[in-house]
Order: sequence, then structure tokens, then C-alpha cells
Amino acid sequence: MSRTFKIGGVHPHENKLSRGAAIEIFPLPEMVTVPLSQHIGAPAVPAVVKGDKVKTGQLIASAAGFVSANIHSPVSGTVISVDQVPDAGNIRRPAVTIKVDGDQWEEGIDTSADFRKAETGLDPAEITRRIAEGGIVGMGGATFPTQVKLSVPPTKKAQFLLINGVECEPYLTADHRLMLEKGEELLEGVKLLARALGVEKSFIGIEKNKPDAIEHLMKLTVGDPQIAVIPLKVKYPQGGEKQLIEAVTKRQVPPGGLPLDVGVVVQNVGTAVAVYQAVVKRKPLIERVVTVTGKGIERPSNLLVRVGTPVTSLIAHCGGLPASAGKVIGGGPMMGRAISNLESPVTKGTSGILVMNDNESARKPSQACIKCAKCVEVCPMNLEPYMLYKLGIRNMFPEMEEYYATDCIECGSCSFTCPASLPLLDYIRLGKGEVMKMIRARKN
Repeated sequence: MSRTFKIGGVHPHENKLSRGAAIEIFPLPEMVTVPLSQHIGAPAVPAVVKGDKVKTGQLIASAAGFVSANIHSPVSGTVISVDQVPDAGNIRRPAVTIKVDGDQWEEGIDTSADFRKAETGLDPAEITRRIAEGGIVGMGGATFPTQVKLSVPPTKKAQFLLINGVECEPYLTADHRLMLEKGEELLEGVKLLARALGVEKSFIGIEKNKPDAIEHLMKLTVGDPQIAVIPLKVKYPQGGEKQLIEAVTKRQVPPGGLPLDVGVVVQNVGTAVAVYQAVVKRKPLIERVVTVTGKGIERPSNLLVRVGTPVTSLIAHCGGLPASAGKVIGGGPMMGRAISNLESPVTKGTSGILVMNDNESARKPSQACIKCAKCVEVCPMNLEPYMLYKLGIRNMFPEMEEYYATDCIECGSCSFTCPASLPLLDYIRLGKGEVMKMIRARKN
């Protein structure tokens, strides 16, 4: 029987329109806007000023504390501003804008496409240091600084490294293509992460709708006792850390707990490739693979894009915005968020750009809750979404905390399955944010 998690889950249409599209290198834009907060934690502190000349890969903003990440220039050119710039939601945030004049790389970075293994004798501290220097963050969407995940507290012990190759979000195929095209780099990154953590066993979880990726990585790991490729039953949201841990290891992270509580550290396949590049080639995280897709997109693609590139240029490259477009989503349809400013830039966390047509994006009129409990059945965190929704819509945030609102992973399974078309996730997400503010205020 195929492995999967036990509680909840749904089966949305996959719509992997770009699964057969090989990764394509996207041309350099004329201008890039590089946000200083592309990660969970404190925004990076600018290290450049207007008028500075910068090279590709040069540090332009430094991590501002333990939970933060360095930011590097994705191009060579001239800094034309260090200012507040509208993001995808039209909220002004600090960013460095650079006029591109070429692609002259910072000295010491290996820009060749050749694969080579890490130098022997690298100790865990050195691996972690290079990862931190390169500004590597979780590339599955959470953008948690990778060096923080590798800094295991003395009171805890990492036993397994779990690589997330599930990519269960409909439409997205960037991770799938990475596994197929960058398998050697991925596995070297896995070994480096394992060495940094001091674990002897790593698992790569991949859903069975990617048989070519499973076969490819299994061939590359034949005879390797340290890495196991685990095929998984297709079920959303198996890419969630806690769901993936249960599916692969049978261990359950307790409510309010972290993967380390059960001895596991989870990293995305894109993160593992970025770790390889940072440690072996000294290449910082300045580009990523982005899926540009949608039923109205002329040429669904997987593009290797420099951070800071405007979203609108990616859409234009794939045939332009169709007349039927109703909404543009950053990420996938289940967990992604609407992009209201198409001039906003690609960031380290941009896994996909999804153009949904009018029919797909239109909200159905909400009706009265019929207490069918379908939202409870599909919730992978064993919560009561209908109750959290009722409390959220009434601004009853202390009560939401009592119903474990902070355990919600915002997967959208409840909204997806609700026959009354209630905006369950909208109000749960809103309330969860307020509960988190309450918790932070208590700690101060």
C-alpha cells in the first residue's frame, strides 16, 4: 500500500500543464527590483547606496539577526534607488533597484555548468557558514533561512533529513523539472545538508504522479545506503512538513510542535540544489526556477529567472496575458496569493505564476453553513475550520487560539471542499495573524 498521511486531504485536479517543459534560462531584464525581505524574519540591511556599481552575486544587503538572510545582486549594473517599492500586494516595502548593464560576476563564484562534488573534509560549521553567506532560504514557499534550520538546539537531535519533492500544489512543476534535470546537484546538496546536520539517513519523498523523477533519482542513488527515494500516494497537501513527515517516517509532530520534536529536518528540493551551488560553487541565491502556467497561457513554461525580474515580463515571454484572465496568482491555486501588481518582482520564494481565467477565479456566492463537517473531514491538522471561521468573522481571536488556529497550515482544503462556498481560509488566515500578534505581545 502506498505511503501517505492519515488525517484529511483532498484531490484537486493536477493541471500540470508544464510538466514536459524543460527549464529555460530567462533573459536578463533591463531593471531589477530586489526586495530586502525575501525570507521569514528580519529584513536584510542595505549594504549599498544609490549610485553604487554592483556585480552579479555581490552582497547588497546583510542579514539582520539570527532569523534573517543575506541578499545578493542578481545582475551587474548601477544602483538607482534604495527605497520603498510596491510588492505583489501593492504594499510598499524596502528594496534595491538596479539598472542592468550586463552580467559581470563577483570574483570567486564558479559560473560553469559543470557538476563537481564538494571538497573533502568540509565540516558542518563550514557548510552552514557558506549556506548563510549565500542567503539560502526554503524555496518551497516558506522562505525560512536555511542556516537556522541547520542550527539544531543542544536539547534536540536530528535523526533524519527529509527532502520534499512532493510538489502537490496543482499546476506547479518547477521542483519536478529540477529533479529531472539537476539530479546530481540535488543529491550532492542532500549529502551536504545531511553532513551539516550530522544525520546518517536521508529520504526524498516524491508523489507517484512523477514516475520519471522517481525512476531517475532511484537510478542515481543505487547502492547509496544514506539516501532513499520514497514514492508516495498522490494526496494534497502532502507537501506540508507535518504531513510529509508522517507519510515517510510514520512519526507525528505534536500540536504546536516542530519537525525537530520528532527528530526530522525537512528541506525542499530547490533548497538542496541551492545549497549545492552555495557550498560547492560559492554561488549565492540570486535565481530560481519559476513555473509560468494557466489554461489560457500560450506556452506554459519552467523558467530559470533572476530574482528581481518583473512578473509581467515572464507572462509576456510565455505568450502574454490572455483576454480571459481573471486573476494572477503567486504560487499555486490552493495556497497562492493574488498578485495585484504585475510589475512586482520575482523573489526567492516565487515558485510559480498562475494565470486563472474568469471561470476558475470567480468566487461562488456564499450560502449558510449546513454543518456537514466536510471541512473537518479534510483538514490535515485535525482542526474544526467551520468553528475557526465563525470565530474569525466575529473577531473572537482569544477563542481562536483555544481552537488551535496557529496549527492551521493554510492549505485551503476546507475552502476547496465546502459545499456552501464559505471563505473559510480567508477568515482563518486573518484570525491566525491576529492570534500570532497576541502571542508575540505576551512574550514581550
